[in-house]
Amino acid sequence: MLPPRLATLPPLQLRPPLTHLNGRRAHTPLARLRGLAGVAAPHGVALLLPRTRSVHTFGMRFALDLVWLDRDGRVLRVDRAVPPRRLRGCRGARAVLETAPGAAAGLRPGSPVLSPAR
Repeated sequence: MLPPRLATLPPLQLRPPLTHLNGRRAHTPLARLRGLAGVAAPHGVALLLPRTRSVHTFGMRFALDLVWLDRDGRVLRVDRAVPPRRLRGCRGARAVLETAPGAAAGLRPGSPVLSPAR
């Protein structure tokens, strides 16, 4: 079940191998700031933070996989199992996708995650 705060965010279509995740787009500054902080567990959820080159995991109760995306929605880098209370960034990224640890297992640089028209 999707946490109520995330259920209000616009849905996001993801490409394989992430199609099993319930994708959401953090479209407001507050939604981007909060990310997945305060959510009990992100299993089955992927949150896109557009126009983002850095994120923090302060307020998290669990590790995250961070999928850094270019302007075409392709993977630049994947930071796996980033623990709470960390800062991460990726030069050249246009967005980041936050997921549960292991959810980004099949992704490699260049993998398409989003369609170009997003």
